[in-house]
Amino acid sequence: MDKIHCHGCRNDFYNGYNELGVKKCSSMKGAKLVSRISIGHWENPPYLNKAKSEVPNCWHGYGSNRIHYIDPKDIDSKGYWR
Repeated sequence: MDKIHCHGCRNDFYNGYNELGVKKCSSMKGAKLVSRISIGHWENPPYLNKAKSEVPNCWHGYGSNRIHYIDPKDIDSKGYWR
C-alpha cells in the first residue's frame, strides 16, 4: 500500500502530517486496494450507474463530507444499498 491512496482519509494525518513524529499510518500494514462504489451520505438511491474506484479497505472520511465506499455486491438489482 502506498500513502498516495490515503488522500482524504482522516487517518492520513498519521502519514507524516503530524507533530507527533508518526511517519506511517498503522492501518497501512494490512491494507489493500479494493473495488468500491463511492456514495455520499447525502445522495439518494438508486445507485445503479455509480462508477467504481480503487480505494484502501481501511479508508475513513471526515464528518459532513462523509463518503461511503460500498462493495458493488451490496447494491441490489434496483440500485439500493442492502
